[in-house]
Amino acid sequence: MMDPRLYNRFRLSLLTGSVFICGIAEGMLLPLISTLLEKNGVSSTVNGLGTTAIYIGMLASAPFMEKPMQKVGYKPFLFIGLLLITLSLFLFPFYINLLFWFVLRLLVGIGDSMLHFAAQTWITISSPEKRRGRNIAIYGLSFGIGFAVGPLLVPLVSFGLYVPFLTGSAACLVFLLPLLMLKNEYPETDLRRGHRSARWPERYRQVILIAWSGLFCTFGFGFLEASLNNSFPIFALRNGYTLDEISSLLPMFVAGGLLTQLPIGVIGDRFGRKRLLPALTLLGSLSFMMAGILSQNYYGLLFALLIAGMLIGSLYSMSMSYVGDMVDRPLIPLGNILMSISYSFGSMAGPIVGNKMIDLIPKGGLFFGVSGILMLVSFSLILHHSLRSKKKSLAGSNRPLY
Repeated sequence: MMDPRLYNRFRLSLLTGSVFICGIAEGMLLPLISTLLEKNGVSSTVNGLGTTAIYIGMLASAPFMEKPMQKVGYKPFLFIGLLLITLSLFLFPFYINLLFWFVLRLLVGIGDSMLHFAAQTWITISSPEKRRGRNIAIYGLSFGIGFAVGPLLVPLVSFGLYVPFLTGSAACLVFLLPLLMLKNEYPETDLRRGHRSARWPERYRQVILIAWSGLFCTFGFGFLEASLNNSFPIFALRNGYTLDEISSLLPMFVAGGLLTQLPIGVIGDRFGRKRLLPALTLLGSLSFMMAGILSQNYYGLLFALLIAGMLIGSLYSMSMSYVGDMVDRPLIPLGNILMSISYSFGSMAGPIVGNKMIDLIPKGGLFFGVSGILMLVSFSLILHHSLRSKKKSLAGSNRPLY
């Protein structure tokens, strides 16, 4: 019988390991497919629309996650999600067809949604409040490392189309089988009472009203992440960057996030995320503006993407902690579902808007578009905090003086 403290560490390691391997798969798949289609003469608009398949899968499956997970538990969700990603990666090189690849990316999106929903809910609910930011930062750090490693597998395509896909599939198997060693657990009993008694539109409305700015944060992160991974290779190829240069530039944003992910999580626990998030997103917006200005200079662009990553590479995990701070514990799973939906909408919009910005402003439009979205995110956070403070002030002023 494993010591409970040791088992908790083992469970956290497997959860973060699964998220790490999911990051590798997604980080490799987006630029690899984008590059292959661009080299085969597929238009940037069709290329961007194809990328939305992953996020359509996430979006379509997210609203149906809560009840099944309460019935079957976290473990089956993790296992099935990672299994879908593993099988899809394995099948990609066997039939090169836009429709077939669209379906496979749809399945990757569903698997990704299942894995992340189970992992982030399990970590958020099982973490003590004083360590929530730290533990979620470790979760985000694991995904970020995987996402940074993913694009480094893209050059493997020079050894044959099968090599990067089968490498990614084999990496998934490394964590798929150990998941069977976990004890299955279920959402807490109080998740099945109280808030669950309300009809689902009312529960959705509650979370949106309480945490709308946090949800917009995840939309913004999905937008910038999908823009970079799909639209950046197109921008780079059209502006004379080599495949090796693309493979070194693309991970810079994620690498910057890895450097600051854990420190920012701890700082948020200590000083409050409602103050930290607006400042980081504003500075992140300015750094992407700088990337647009320096877009024709390899080293300037590399530096700008690194700084942007250091500032907002941890935006999703910060948003997760921020939403967890604002909503009641029984509504955390629903909050995670709405975050996934918001992220999916942002990820669907990112490649379409990003590719259109490349067409309109070939030398920096991609980065100016991301900068504008982050500016709106920062404004929404400031506005939400101001409205909440005003509401609390009015409530306080209406109290009796005796």
